[in-house]
Amino acid sequence: MKLRDVMSNPVIRIQPDESVAVAARTLARYNIGALPVCGNDGRVCGLVTDRDIVTRCLAANRSPSTTTVRDVMTSQVVSARPDMDAALAAGLMGREQIRRLPVIENGKLCGMVSLGDLALKEESSIEAGDALTEISGHLSSRE
Repeated sequence: MKLRDVMSNPVIRIQPDESVAVAARTLARYNIGALPVCGNDGRVCGLVTDRDIVTRCLAANRSPSTTTVRDVMTSQVVSARPDMDAALAAGLMGREQIRRLPVIENGKLCGMVSLGDLALKEESSIEAGDALTEISGHLSSRE
């Protein structure tokens, strides 16, 4: 099974110059935990998560209405191609300690895959479970 078979598309995205407040409202409106940050050309330049907003904006005592997404996003984005095997993607997510993976084709965002998406598919559910175990193990070792 390939990522194109399980990825979400179209993808809700945000531009880097939007405010963190807009990003938070978008996350809440669509009940999602991450937004790819794309320029006008559709290329991914970052990823902003609900955790980024809390740790890099709110906990830093910055105003969500005046702080831009660019200021809090993660700019080093791990991504995949739509023809990547879903089991390999789950392994990548475990190694990289990420729960969401932008899917990029011809340099542009074409989908998103979460560990939850992979876990729902029988062919990759074991790998997704292993990836989540690896991520959770690293989280508990930080406390």
